[in-house]
Amino acid sequence: MAITAALTVLLTLKHVACSQLEDVIIDRYFIPTHCSREVQIGDYVRYQYNGTFEDGRKFDSSLDKGFPFVGQVGVESKVIPGLDKGVQGMCVNERRKITIPSHLAYGVLGAGLVIPPDATLVFDVLLLDLWNKEDKVQIRTLHKQQNCKRTVMPRDFVRYHYNGSLLVGNLFDSSHLRNSTYDTYVGQGSLIRGMEEGLLGMCVGERRLIIIPPFLAYDDKGYGTKVPPYATLVFDVLLVDVYNVKDDVNVEVQKIPQPCRRRAVVGDFIRYHYNGTFQDGTVFDSSYSRNSTYNTFIGMGYVIAGIDKALQGVCVGEWRRVTVPPHLAYGENGSGELIPGSAVLIFDLHIIDFHNPKDQVDIKVIYKPADCNLTSAANDLIMYRYNCSLLDATHLYSSDDFPEPPRVTLGQGKLIAGLDEGLQGMCVLERREITVPPHLAHGTNGALGVPSSAVLLFELELLQLQKGVPEGFLFIWLQDSPEPLFPAMDMNQDQEVPLEEFSAFIKLQVAEGRGRLHPGVDSDVILRDMFKKQDRNADGKITEDELNIIVNEDDEVPKHEEL
Repeated sequence: MAITAALTVLLTLKHVACSQLEDVIIDRYFIPTHCSREVQIGDYVRYQYNGTFEDGRKFDSSLDKGFPFVGQVGVESKVIPGLDKGVQGMCVNERRKITIPSHLAYGVLGAGLVIPPDATLVFDVLLLDLWNKEDKVQIRTLHKQQNCKRTVMPRDFVRYHYNGSLLVGNLFDSSHLRNSTYDTYVGQGSLIRGMEEGLLGMCVGERRLIIIPPFLAYDDKGYGTKVPPYATLVFDVLLVDVYNVKDDVNVEVQKIPQPCRRRAVVGDFIRYHYNGTFQDGTVFDSSYSRNSTYNTFIGMGYVIAGIDKALQGVCVGEWRRVTVPPHLAYGENGSGELIPGSAVLIFDLHIIDFHNPKDQVDIKVIYKPADCNLTSAANDLIMYRYNCSLLDATHLYSSDDFPEPPRVTLGQGKLIAGLDEGLQGMCVLERREITVPPHLAHGTNGALGVPSSAVLLFELELLQLQKGVPEGFLFIWLQDSPEPLFPAMDMNQDQEVPLEEFSAFIKLQVAEGRGRLHPGVDSDVILRDMFKKQDRNADGKITEDELNIIVNEDDEVPKHEEL
């Protein structure tokens, strides 16, 4: 017993002497440029190490074991005091050479057959991770849009890109490498808890650095071979999309013409330009790039449901921004390579025109003379001025582009049907504005300079009017013709009527308002044609028998015979 006590005293004195003379020696031979946090007592650490004696012989290594050391610093520590002390103040990615005297290692007793008594130990340590049980999710905003109308809320569906790395910087996963966003619900257990928290409050286009401690990530289980147990995770997140399954189409009216004479309804056919973008501003489609409007019926399922709904109630010339959630767009499947699954779509619409297949010509009288006794009708010869444009005021053509205003006979298929109709019933000097739907204009094929299915707007002024005759006639009686006709025509009563006498008789009827020649054609040409038809035997004169034959051949039109 005396020997044992004496030995104990000696060991104690030796220990005291050593502790006074020796301490842990730390060689910080690699310090990372950025160090946001240092190890403190109570922190948890994860590090790799090699343990050697002073002569370089290795006695232990986490690398040989295949997994790093994980433990808490300075609180019921599982490691020798010198190592516990040596890692304090370390940064993640820092490398230290820690030389530990025996009294801060295994002392005079050593450790079995591996560590001899009084052995000085050298540990080469690489700090991989650092956290504390009091840690929260850290959020660092790297970029945020100034105009943020909506932020991520629980139960929202989000699409985001991310790079996931460990604290040491090793990339373990990336949506960018897959060229596909990560799509999921928030707050429904689909994500690790730290990511659920880190996404809340984000705006589309915002970029965040989200640092998640292990117990809010994969904790002691890790994830596969890329995320080890007890790993702090760092996510660089870019929010691409956010919506809620309860979202409806959002319509923002940006410009509306005044007055708005008519609003589109289901069944109307509409032409509009659009730019289609995602919420991050990326353009996926544009009618402008094709230099052609998009043409479709409203409310009949020819376009995505959200646009079908948003087009109802628009005015011609209106600008709208329409935000369409995916369940009213292309859903989870997307559309080809252009539209990814579950994408919110934004359309900037410009309404060019719309019409209904049942529409007729719309006539608005701008000016009408007080004295209006004679109006235009089918078969009349008119001269008129016009300007033609689209409903968005795009100029198409004008009579002012030509040396003289046009002359045309109405009702004979010389004009598009709607313009012909709009020119009838006008007084000389009357001005009109007429709207012609495409089925009464140039239809689905359009014309030179006129787009397909375009509604046309005409500004009209009637300049001259010559009343006409029915199609196929050269002359008509406006009153009952003389009875009998031949004696009245045979002005010198010689029982024959040559061309000169025939022409003089007809011109007299016209001058006295009893008859009318076909307008727009030289009267002498008309009279020669009329005479030729009456002169059956082509002897240069008309007899009473020839005239009777012609009259008797057409009993159905007694007032519109050519004589």
